[in-house]
Amino acid sequence: MQRINLGEFEELVLLIVAILNDNAYGISVMEEIENQTGRKVNISAVHSALDRLESKDFLKSEVGGATNERGGRRKRFFTVTVAGNKALNFVREQRNRLHEQIPNIDFGLNQYASI
Repeated sequence: MQRINLGEFEELVLLIVAILNDNAYGISVMEEIENQTGRKVNISAVHSALDRLESKDFLKSEVGGATNERGGRRKRFFTVTVAGNKALNFVREQRNRLHEQIPNIDFGLNQYASI
């Protein structure tokens, strides 16, 4: 069986980069995580995860042009690689297999059955 080393936060960041497509950079990833999950994250945690994912070849980055609004600094844009897409698919399939094995047990929560 293939081994994919992808932590929960790394998976979340990778998913968000895929969602943002051509507009994925540190701040946009952080803001989208907050918008999608309500989870407040630190920009340094996002940058660390982006760097780890790039070192695992799940992401690639390119530096964009300098802008006046950033004081002449350039943005580093990220995109998901083929390996990153395969990792996301593998993790999703693995989770689906595990969920399918959960016995159909009534925990007294029938009112939530439609969720």
